[in-house]
Amino acid sequence: MNRLVQRKIWAGFTLLEVLLVVAIIAILAVIVIVAINPGRQLAQARNAERRSDVRTILDAIKQYSIDNGGFAPTTIANTLTEICATSNPNCGSLVDLSVLTTGGKYLSKIPADPRDHCSAGGVCYEVLVGGDCVKVVAPGAELGETIEVMR
Repeated sequence: MNRLVQRKIWAGFTLLEVLLVVAIIAILAVIVIVAINPGRQLAQARNAERRSDVRTILDAIKQYSIDNGGFAPTTIANTLTEICATSNPNCGSLVDLSVLTTGGKYLSKIPADPRDHCSAGGVCYEVLVGGDCVKVVAPGAELGETIEVMR
């Protein structure tokens, strides 16, 4: 009978062994999370969206200019100015590119920055025209990147 009792006592794990395994799993989890760095991954994803958005805007402006004798929309200034959102009826000092969205010929709507930290009624992207050159910039780029396209 004494041997049966001893066998039951030694059949499980000790508290120390369980705590050691939990600690090892926690350390491994922290290492994996630090290696993956979700904050950086999300910032890179937002920057990829910004790159796509500025190319889309530039392509729409260029297509508009091809269809209109080589002239970009007259609302684009020769200094970097934020673009007005499609839903904003009063653009004020922002660049109104509604000629690109009217009828959905060039764009269905002006793309907006994924973080949405723009001025009231803006999309956080800026545009300028100088001579034959059009430049679209994403000033809210993260991780110290500069996102701009020019043609």
